[in-house]
Amino acid sequence: MKAALLGGDRFVGDTLRNLKAAILNEEVAQNKRDTGITDAEIETIIAREVKKRHESISLYEQNDRPELADQERKEAAVLVTYLPQQLTEDEIRELAKTVIESMDTVSPSMMGQVIGGVKAKAGTSADGATVARVVKQLLNS
Repeated sequence: MKAALLGGDRFVGDTLRNLKAAILNEEVAQNKRDTGITDAEIETIIAREVKKRHESISLYEQNDRPELADQERKEAAVLVTYLPQQLTEDEIRELAKTVIESMDTVSPSMMGQVIGGVKAKAGTSADGATVARVVKQLLNS
């Protein structure tokens, strides 16, 4: 944040300042202000903030506000750089197959359990919507 502000990139600095505030809010909510939260928890917060931006983008586009959607898109692009490399759909499919194979019986009604298993293994490196779509395809085929 400091480097962005000193370098004159106010937009990136403000975006990171907002992220820092979200992290601080989470520390206070978990009563970990003195000890701080783990890197995994911070990645979860960043992923949540990116998801908020994507939801805002779709709302702004539905309401014909492209200038606000562009602003959110730029913020999401800044935040994504602080997340681990995202898994491709094929990698998610292989992970889902592994989880399905490890289960005794599998039916379409067990979709939540399979998604939970995939998300536990992938963490923040897999988008939840993509995981759900891939698991649904695998269970229905």
